[in-house]
Amino acid sequence: MCARDAKPRSTARGVRLPSALDVAIQREADARGSTWSALTNELLDEAIRQRRAPGITFVDGVTGRRAVLAGTGLDVWEIIQTWQDTGEDLARTHETFDRLSELQVRAALGYYLLYPDEIDRRLTREEAWTSERLKRELPYAVPRPD
Repeated sequence: MCARDAKPRSTARGVRLPSALDVAIQREADARGSTWSALTNELLDEAIRQRRAPGITFVDGVTGRRAVLAGTGLDVWEIIQTWQDTGEDLARTHETFDRLSELQVRAALGYYLLYPDEIDRRLTREEAWTSERLKRELPYAVPRPD
């Protein structure tokens, strides 16, 4: 088996949980059509990411879970796209998002420095949208001519 075909390694661990937490995880997994194990992995991964990048949280969307700047509704990729468009100029990025504090903009940049592959994949996906693709796939999102 070559390296690219290898499955990600995992480790089995026994962990003691309060019964109420176990029930809550299972209830959430059932509601999402997931397994207890898969949801627990997702929750732990997000918890680690939030601890490493304060000010970042995660929300559900049509494309799955995504990193957002807490309390703003702004996706991290949106801030990073602007930062890249300004030549990676923090001051100009902050001017663009003038309702945010500089610390909030820095939180998004910090998340990007920790998880560049995730954000770069999203930026690539967003760049793939053309007006023709928008009309074809989301015709209701295109203004009608008067």
